[in-house]
Amino acid sequence: MQPAQDEDHRAGPLFWISAAVGWAVIAWGLRGVFQHSLDTRPANLARFVVGGALLHDLIVAPLVIVAGVLLARAVPGRARAVVQGALAVSGIVALFSYPLVRAYGLAANNPTSLPRNYTAGLLIVLGVIWAVAAGLIIVRLRRQPAGALAPPPTP
Repeated sequence: MQPAQDEDHRAGPLFWISAAVGWAVIAWGLRGVFQHSLDTRPANLARFVVGGALLHDLIVAPLVIVAGVLLARAVPGRARAVVQGALAVSGIVALFSYPLVRAYGLAANNPTSLPRNYTAGLLIVLGVIWAVAAGLIIVRLRRQPAGALAPPPTP
């Protein structure tokens, strides 16, 4: 049996050019890390990068998979996409605001560093996200009857 043409595909010149550019950018970044080692602290940076990868692969990704399976079983089909979207946006907002909520970078002698209540701000934004999601779900439930998204019967 002959392999399909797609299976016999080899990397072309565009792949190799983009790979070379990518490795050059990585090398430039590493050069900067080591050239400015007093500011970048390479050992701490390596620990942060490796720790972040391990945290993601061993904790975050499995939790997201389990949450996705539970979501698929618990949320009706008409609301599932809205809930998935609201969860994704909520996760991104929470991750982005984490350093602000934890007050990293707060300077006691500078009252203008982190001048707001970021916990309250995060809760307000999450409330708006879920209020919009609830509104979208209500609109979907009112517009479509219960069997509207079911696939048509096959003859």
